[in-house]
Amino acid sequence: MADLLTNAQLVLADRVVTGSIRLDGAQIAAVEPEATLAVPGEDLEGDFLLPGLIDLHTDNIERHFRPRPRVTWPFPIGSVLTHDWELLGAGITTVVDSLALGDYDGDGARAAMLDGAISSLKAARDAGLLKAEHYLHLRCELADPGVLEFARGRLADPTVRLISLMDHTPGQRQWRNLDIYREYYRKKHARVWNDEEFAAHLEVCRNNQQTHTPRSRDAILAEAALHGLPLASHDDTTVEDVDQSHTYGVGICEFPTTLEAAQRAHDHGMKNVMGAPNVVLGKSHSGNVSAIELAHAGLVDILSSDYVPSSMLQAIFKLAGMGFDLAKVVAMGSLAPAQALRFDDRGSIAPSLRADLLRVRVVDGLPVIRNIWIGGRRIL
Repeated sequence: MADLLTNAQLVLADRVVTGSIRLDGAQIAAVEPEATLAVPGEDLEGDFLLPGLIDLHTDNIERHFRPRPRVTWPFPIGSVLTHDWELLGAGITTVVDSLALGDYDGDGARAAMLDGAISSLKAARDAGLLKAEHYLHLRCELADPGVLEFARGRLADPTVRLISLMDHTPGQRQWRNLDIYREYYRKKHARVWNDEEFAAHLEVCRNNQQTHTPRSRDAILAEAALHGLPLASHDDTTVEDVDQSHTYGVGICEFPTTLEAAQRAHDHGMKNVMGAPNVVLGKSHSGNVSAIELAHAGLVDILSSDYVPSSMLQAIFKLAGMGFDLAKVVAMGSLAPAQALRFDDRGSIAPSLRADLLRVRVVDGLPVIRNIWIGGRRIL
């Protein structure tokens, strides 16, 4: 028998209406644009009902494996489960966990956790321990000498939904300001260089870029095409960066660092992804373009949690509070990423789609999750 959720503000793909929805197993059976209070059902008391959020870029799993520089947590499945619960509490019902193939800082930390993260995700999934649905976003660090070895065989994994092409060589893109680069590493990784050491570090990075990036990029592009995987660029800064990404068949421009790059991506029909923390904070933590500025220019298509899972829902309601259409900003965290990742069974509240749902009440301007359904099953 179908379940009825009534008296909700339904956030549909293109509008918000007061109404009810019927669930039948894992799916939405019907959307009814009236409260239907006379019919027995669960009264949502006028709260918002949103589609579950879909996150195509989060580094959050890394934080649970490596909570501090040079500290590796000894229980990998425990790290995965804690990560899963944190995402769930943030309203993220489908996540594409971002894992780096290769390092750009030379300490090997990301490479060291790769196998453990992937195997622990699989073990937790196979044991039915995960609440959210987890897939993989493989972030390919093209200048790393070992990136092709890391990539070998992994792009064929059926849980891989996205490949991104990265080049974090200092002096360009996100790290075009070398002072910000040095300060980030001092705070984040406790790495301090004197001027001579820093010059040597830059030389190694630039040599790796010249030697490895073209060959690695071509090989990964070919492998991604073989498996029909969508492609994202990363930290495009100039119109030339975007034009180059477009020639490679990239459809997603992840974290453009300038207005010019975001506009060029939009002109090419690429989808711009911005970090939700940028919206919440009102600025980029690394000195790049403001996501709010891009939103006002109509240049934000997708929001991702990046490094703070709770930021997605908070950013959505912050933008709505600034006058942006609620249905449109909710779609930035649900329907738009679903389409970019080629999910056709989720992302909005509509008949026959998965019943991944969030009941949300706004309290003193803060969105608070009251209930969560994943595949029609109440989790919270």
